[in-house]
Amino acid sequence: MFRRREAVPFSFVAESESFRSNVAPPPRARATASQITGRMLIGLTLAAGLAGSLLLGMPAMESGQQPGDVQKSEASERR
Repeated sequence: MFRRREAVPFSFVAESESFRSNVAPPPRARATASQITGRMLIGLTLAAGLAGSLLLGMPAMESGQQPGDVQKSEASERR
């Protein structure tokens, strides 16, 4: 599982583990105009969906009663 490190007689072999390449990776490709437009449309669609759900959901969440109103059932009136 774990290997024991042993002394290496050549210094270049011991230093090879810490060697980092001086070759830089290629730069990232810039997004095209159609990709930027597509990302904006997706973002706008998500924002519109959240706003629409709030607009449609808020009236459904309201009970239509004031905090002081007392609700009576028909069963209690017949007694």
